[in-house]
Amino acid sequence: MKKILLSILTLIGLTFSMMATNPVTTAMPSLTIAPDAHAAGMGDIGAATNPDLNSQHWNPSKYAFMESKGGLTVNYTPWLSQLVDDIDLAYIAGYYNMGEMAGTLSASFSYFSMGDVKLVNEAGIGLQDVRPNEWAIDLAYSRKLHDYVSMAVALRSLYSDLNNGANSSADQSAIEMYPAWTMAADVSLYYRQPIALPMGESYFALGFNLSNLGGKMSYDEGDTKHFIPANMRLGVSYELPFDNYNRLMISAEANKMLVPTYQSKFANDGAGGEYNQTDFAEISSTQGWWQSFCDAPGYTDVDFNGKHISASPALEELQEIQWGIGIEYSYNRQFFGRIGYSHENYYKGNRRYFTAGAGFKLSIFSLDFSYCVAAAGNPLNSTMRFTLGFDLAGIKDLVNNKK
Repeated sequence: MKKILLSILTLIGLTFSMMATNPVTTAMPSLTIAPDAHAAGMGDIGAATNPDLNSQHWNPSKYAFMESKGGLTVNYTPWLSQLVDDIDLAYIAGYYNMGEMAGTLSASFSYFSMGDVKLVNEAGIGLQDVRPNEWAIDLAYSRKLHDYVSMAVALRSLYSDLNNGANSSADQSAIEMYPAWTMAADVSLYYRQPIALPMGESYFALGFNLSNLGGKMSYDEGDTKHFIPANMRLGVSYELPFDNYNRLMISAEANKMLVPTYQSKFANDGAGGEYNQTDFAEISSTQGWWQSFCDAPGYTDVDFNGKHISASPALEELQEIQWGIGIEYSYNRQFFGRIGYSHENYYKGNRRYFTAGAGFKLSIFSLDFSYCVAAAGNPLNSTMRFTLGFDLAGIKDLVNNKK
């Protein structure tokens, strides 16, 4: 039962193609899903884009540059709609600026429902229906260190329940499973410098975020431990004004999972190949972060078309870097149009897709929408995201003015 559930989890969260040669797998893959329509419309990037209400997921350091005192956002994503109709992600985030010297507090909560799943044993006999789910809650503190630089730290609690406690000890072939829990932290940096131009002020920005640095998760009370999706994200953006109303922002970003691969050149005491489950489970989280940069074994294979393929260890490490580019046009900072592209190597999962989005913003209210079109045939096609945002300080001022 446990093996079947973990296979379902991998399919839902990572959607690897059949050509993935040596993918990186983790527990709680829902943490890697872009939760908001703003970033999703730009190719799932957000480390160095303009500060917004959903910065908690991408780079909480950006909250230190928010102009308003506080805000709240609600996001909804129907996930893998090409496969099923009952998997979705809900995400809520907010922040409060305590003052220039005091810094900014921000928090978020995400809930990922995997729909209805029928548990079966290794013989294929149905046991019962469950509704697996995962959630994460976090709190971050950000502060400006300079007029152009801010940093943030975040603490996150992670919880994953794959079978809702539906253990079946009466079935001897079933392995009992339990909810998994762990803690993780983020460390981020944001640099944003204004540049004066004849047509207005432009902005150059850099963003860096180390996210989900934490312990491993166990679904069997400690016997087998799984890595969480620790990630390193680096982005750059430039916003160019054309006049007082029209602006264009171009952004690019790269991110890499800080998780070792199961088939590693360090496996089997340095002989290379595949870890046995016990040896892989004994790799610590910290060791896994560093090892993820140098453990790819390289590969030689033949694809479905009979073509010979190969990659050196260094090339395979580079193939693990997923990248994206995005463009946002804004009119009077009220109307937004966005396009983007996200790319994952063909042999590492093949998640490649174009995105488009639009947004509308008033003084106290914002609405965003994004849509995904897969460049390669996979279940990410037609993924939609919706974001609703509120400027709490603007709402407060509006109420006070009415009084």
